[in-house]
Amino acid sequence: MSARTDTDTGQLNQLHQLVAELTRRVDKLEAELAAARADTGPPPIDVVLAISAAVAAYLGKRATVRQIHFAHSRAWAQQGRAEVQASHMVAHAPHVAHGHQ
Repeated sequence: MSARTDTDTGQLNQLHQLVAELTRRVDKLEAELAAARADTGPPPIDVVLAISAAVAAYLGKRATVRQIHFAHSRAWAQQGRAEVQASHMVAHAPHVAHGHQ
């Protein structure tokens, strides 16, 4: 059995520090997740009215919104941004080489 060297002790201390830092970070993320999942109460009336207007415009008639669920995913927002950015694509004219005469 070999004795511990200073290098082994230093590496062990670094590992302990890394584990402690990762534990703090995980605890912080878990607290943020719990706060995000907490019941935020009913949505503001202006949000309900905007959703109702969007549904009515899409269906072409008045509709009753019965339930609204907050999404915990940002996928819909990313997709919406991608569609908006794609709609702003500018078609470039082909490059014409200018020859020297």
